[in-house]
Amino acid sequence: MYPLSTYHLQRIFNELDRNKDGLVSLDELMSLLDKIGLNASRVELELLVGDKALDFFDFLFFYQTLIGKAGTTNQEKEPVNDDQILESDLRKAFRVFDLNGDGFISCEELQIALSRLGLLDRSCGQDCMQMIGVYDANSDGLLDFEEFKEMMFMDSSDSP
Repeated sequence: MYPLSTYHLQRIFNELDRNKDGLVSLDELMSLLDKIGLNASRVELELLVGDKALDFFDFLFFYQTLIGKAGTTNQEKEPVNDDQILESDLRKAFRVFDLNGDGFISCEELQIALSRLGLLDRSCGQDCMQMIGVYDANSDGLLDFEEFKEMMFMDSSDSP
């Protein structure tokens, strides 16, 4: 998995904490995992985090645990380098946004995916067009995988 910044994790945590009690319950966490297509049973989550709600620091630890598990490989397989893992994780992330599987992310797909993740209000179509416009190298109004990669690696200090 491509590591998220603490800022982004805080935003995700705040969106997950629907009742604003400063804790993310297992139900709230299950909701996120379902939205992004990660199937986990409540029992599996309880084994990972216990049967309690997570405060932000517990949430960070949970995220780091997931990142650590994503980076482990089976010893019987060929060794995989960090670039291959990153490329694979980026392709998985791209598929989360490419809802119709055509190899491109449209403004509508970006809106839907971001709103499902709780990061954007569905009514913000203009914002999505602007986000795509910044990284749309061939000006076709869509993001292909290479443009998506550029967007994911763009340092916030480099953005216009």
